[in-house]
Amino acid sequence: MYREAPAPAHLRWAVRCLWWNRTSGTKRIVPDGCADLMVAGERVFVAGPDTGPWDIDLPAGTVVHGIRLLPGRVPQALGVAADELADRRVDLTALWGRQGAAAGRLLVDRPAALAEVVARRLTGQRDRELEVLIGRLAAGVPRVGDALAGLGTGERQLRRRFTRAVGYGPATYLRVARLGRAIDTAPRMPDLASLAAEAGYADQAHLSRDCRDLTGTTPTTFFATLCSAVP
Repeated sequence: MYREAPAPAHLRWAVRCLWWNRTSGTKRIVPDGCADLMVAGERVFVAGPDTGPWDIDLPAGTVVHGIRLLPGRVPQALGVAADELADRRVDLTALWGRQGAAAGRLLVDRPAALAEVVARRLTGQRDRELEVLIGRLAAGVPRVGDALAGLGTGERQLRRRFTRAVGYGPATYLRVARLGRAIDTAPRMPDLASLAAEAGYADQAHLSRDCRDLTGTTPTTFFATLCSAVP
């Protein structure tokens, strides 16, 4: 029952998608580098960028609406450093105070206003250097050092900016992005050794270690379940 819709054109630099889901029990969410603003029943909250699996447990039939921010956009969209939200679920009222309470009431009544709420909050200039770094890591460079090469800012400062924007350091994001490539590839390449090579892992054992850390289960179980859910 999960559905996605593209972000409005004026938000696509900051928002990956809008989404909707009707729950059917506990669902495991694995890291993807993003943060989500979610409306689940009477609760409006932010699910920060994760470094491990999150089991969302809501009564069956609960309708959940969300807007997914692209990696690196939390400070501009939510007004807080992403590393303050890593592996956390924070009510919008706790994040924005009275403005969060007002936005929460609006979203409970009208979840379709998620894009409108985010658009009102978007601030700040785009960090082009950080965008290049995120893009290189997502594209599959083998090491963080390769992604940092040739950028004008000192490595230590750039790593601090990255952590504030994304929620964790470049090395963790590289692992998350590599798992994302494996997830995208798995439906057409179920053999784990081939999948590991295609996604950029050193070998199948490397895939197994990262999969256990990021999903909480073995790659055999995780990817078999994933592929069985693809039409």
